[in-house]
Amino acid sequence: MPVTAWLGVAWASVALAGGPAPGSSAELCLGCHADVSVAPDPKLKDLDASAHRRLDCLACHPQAGEQPHPKGLRAVDCARCHERPARELAASPHGQAVLARHRGELRRACGACHGRVHDIRAPADSRSKVAGPKMASTCGGCHGAVAAVFGASVHGKAASHGIRAAPTCSDCHGSHSIRPPREAGGPLSPGKRAGTCEDCHQSTRLATRFGLPKDRVQTFEESFHGLAGRGGDVKVADCASCHGWHDVLPSTDERSRIHPQNLASTCGQCHPDAGRRWTAGSVKVHQTLGRDGGGSPIARFVRLLYLIAIPLTALGMVLHNGLDLARKARAPRRWRHREGEVPLSPSERWQHAANAVAFVLLAYSGFALQLPDAWWAAPLRAIGGEEARRDAHRAAAALFLVTGAVHAAYLATRKGRARLRAMLPARRDLRDPLELAAYNAGLRDKPPALLQFSYIEKFEYWALVWGSFVMTATGGLLLFHNAALAWLPLWTVEVARTAHYLEAVLACLAILLWHGYWVALDPEVYPMDWAWLRGEARHPGTKEKP
Repeated sequence: MPVTAWLGVAWASVALAGGPAPGSSAELCLGCHADVSVAPDPKLKDLDASAHRRLDCLACHPQAGEQPHPKGLRAVDCARCHERPARELAASPHGQAVLARHRGELRRACGACHGRVHDIRAPADSRSKVAGPKMASTCGGCHGAVAAVFGASVHGKAASHGIRAAPTCSDCHGSHSIRPPREAGGPLSPGKRAGTCEDCHQSTRLATRFGLPKDRVQTFEESFHGLAGRGGDVKVADCASCHGWHDVLPSTDERSRIHPQNLASTCGQCHPDAGRRWTAGSVKVHQTLGRDGGGSPIARFVRLLYLIAIPLTALGMVLHNGLDLARKARAPRRWRHREGEVPLSPSERWQHAANAVAFVLLAYSGFALQLPDAWWAAPLRAIGGEEARRDAHRAAAALFLVTGAVHAAYLATRKGRARLRAMLPARRDLRDPLELAAYNAGLRDKPPALLQFSYIEKFEYWALVWGSFVMTATGGLLLFHNAALAWLPLWTVEVARTAHYLEAVLACLAILLWHGYWVALDPEVYPMDWAWLRGEARHPGTKEKP
């Protein structure tokens, strides 16, 4: 049989583990390329131990089937078998550089990382150039300075000690499809870096094995930084902004960016002068900036107060209004009448409208920060993500403040002073709710004669005044956080954040459960109290019913 035909048949054969199959082209080739003493190419002696030991020689050298061998016999590109990795590599900066330098021979880039063709080993093989412990030195062939910094980091030291779970270059940068760090969509691009770190740090198994804190990902995601990043802000701080990239070190190391003595400069990259009061070593940034304020006892106390007040207040409103609704549902319908009722003026109605618009937009854009992945937050994500949400929230806050200022000026007028006097707490505001509750429970024959501004309106009005004060004070502290972080302890910012969020929850519940009932669900005004449009409760054209 001609040699070329024999080799052609052998091309389809697959060698068994440990050596070439009998009768294969590899067996024939080894007749000349057996060892250093005989072989023209001594590199072939490593083929038996390589990842390619099961392949036929013709898989990489198809032109070797010709006898005698043609001049300049070379291996074909690795893409012949490794199509997808080769395609990804060709599109990467590494592949582009090699193709430009070596006239399109991509295999040179493969060999730079994986080694000689005949000695390529599987990544799981500890002798492989891309095995975890050797990855940094392999990449260091071109990136020496970076490899040295990485080798001194917690990740590099763990990898050098043979810990397979330790992240190496390819775990963060990728392997064949490496992209520049700033390129959009890459694993280390802004907005993606946190997710890359979370791949390992959210693993309970790894945290347990290496004694790592199990809540680091959760507390980061619940902080403003994490929430803003999930909302699409690519400028907000992420893991690498504080911990570094290749130079990640424990907080106990004086060289670490998160060592107490270095916090001022680390946080100062984004917040000038921030952290200069944090060098005592007692600040726990992750816990303090998390939603629970775990590192701030005062923030935890404020949160506890709200978590008690919110359900109790909501329960009280539901019981109060539920009794009222149950009594009115059993009685013939009548239209609401209040003693001494004076229709709302156009100025008062405009103030109400502006306040309502500001409130709704504030609530929507504020909760979109806390729940950036919610379906109802999709419009904000579509028009600009976190930046659009932030702009909308601040615009609504400005409208809210302007409305408050206009209302304060209105209270200085004669009519405004009269309205304010009517809104002041009075002794009957303690008696009326008890009498109304007794009537609704069937213990009283007649309901109390409520004024236009009874305890119902007063409760809501002064709750709005209190909530406006709390939201303005805490919102201002969060808006001017750089000044706050420079002059105030970190716990003040976390208290402001905790109170701002939970006060908003309480305010929205009050609008839904209290205001919503008395202006829409109350049978005496259903389906709407029209005073916000025309000054009086009843819509024009309605008739009094018995």
